[in-house]
This record gives sequence, C-alpha cells and structure tokens, in this order.
Amino acid sequence: MNVFGVDIGGSGIKGAPVDLDRGDLAEPRHKVLTPQPATPSDVAGCVAEVVAHFGWSGPVGVTFPGVVTDSTVRTAANVDKAWIGVDAAALLGDRLGGLPVTVLNDADAAGVAEMTHGAGRGRKGTVIMLTFGTGIGSALFVDGRLVPNTELGHLELNGKEAEKHASTKAKEDKDLDWQEWAHRVRKYLAHVEMLFSPELFIVGGGVSRKAEKFLPLIKNVRAEIVPAQLQNNAGIVGAAMAAAPR
Repeated sequence: MNVFGVDIGGSGIKGAPVDLDRGDLAEPRHKVLTPQPATPSDVAGCVAEVVAHFGWSGPVGVTFPGVVTDSTVRTAANVDKAWIGVDAAALLGDRLGGLPVTVLNDADAAGVAEMTHGAGRGRKGTVIMLTFGTGIGSALFVDGRLVPNTELGHLELNGKEAEKHASTKAKEDKDLDWQEWAHRVRKYLAHVEMLFSPELFIVGGGVSRKAEKFLPLIKNVRAEIVPAQLQNNAGIVGAAMAAAPR
C-alpha cells in the first residue's frame, strides 16, 4: 500500500509516495527549496507543488519542524512565526483540494520510521532519535512507544540553544571540520544522556549519509550511537505512516 509523505524542513521541502509494506520510497523523491520567509501560505504552496509533481490523489502525511498537537502548530523555530496557532492539516488540506492530511512533528515522524523499519527496530528501553539539519529534532521512545514533541534541540548548551551550537547548519555557518563538529555533538549527546539515560541514540538528518566521518570521533558517551538506516528519507516515510488509513 502506498501513502504520500512530505517532509517540511528549514531549507527544503521534499516528498514522495511511500510503500508502507517496505518502509521505503515507492518513487524517487521530489524536493523544492523552502521559501524565505517560510510563511504558512508560501509553504503550503510548495507542499502542493511537491504533491502535484506525482499527480497524487489520496491521504497525505506532512511533517512540521515544531511542536504539533491535534494538527495545530505550537512552536516554529526554523520557519515563520506566523505558523504558531495555525491548523496545519486544515490549511494544507485546503491547498491540496480537500485531500485528507495528517500533520506531525518532523523528528517524531523520522523516529517512528526508524523504530519500525530502520535502526531502532525491535529495540526496547529508552531510544532517542536525533535529526541534525537546520536545527536539531528529537524523538523519544520508551519500549517502542513515542513520547511526542520533545524538541530536545532547544535544550540549553553552553549558554545557548543546543541546535545553535551543534546542528549541521552550525557546522556550515562556523566552517567547522568534522573533528570540531563531532566535539560539539559529543557534548550535546552527553547532556541528553545525563537527562534521559538512553540505551541507543539514532543519528539522522542529511548528515547521516556521512556518518563514518564523525560518529567514530564521538567518545565517552555510554549509549550506543548508530546512523539512521533510512537516512534523510525517514521523515517522509514516517509522515506517510502517520497518514495511513486505519
């Protein structure tokens, strides 16, 4: 069974039909740049463009980079603040001509995909998925059950939000080499580990494709650390899973 998934990020909006049985994209994804500023209307237009690219008609799951409760956006760290208070499912459903839309936090979606089809499959205890990109997203699982909207990228680290210090964007903005960035990531993981004592960290986002360049440099973290198996497609897969008819 195929369901469409869209992943809204701070820099790009990407989507594709997802084969839910395989837990993978049914077709190569289509990506457009996130508009700047990333207002609700402009982002909705980009989501409609991605969906229209495939001529899709059916349920659509959409991730959002912020807290989402009952389809309503509560925080918007890396997109326009006009999103706060918006019923995202209603807005996007209207722009998609009435298609049924499900909206959830982006890292939660990626985490659900990894726990079902990827690096977290079958793992019990406390597992934390962290997505490194424009910011840092998080998904917390206890014995396979999601604790939604944790947003651990906004923990304070070195007097500032952790994602300002250790995201992929911070690496690019500060022109950090892999060793320098891995040191920052290690400090962040140690901080999260102190708070939650996970058995496993799953590291996702686009940078997971280059895990061999930085994961071996991260020392003195007790938890096992592995790259996301679905890499940067995890959000799309998780979005589609959330929208699957029940």
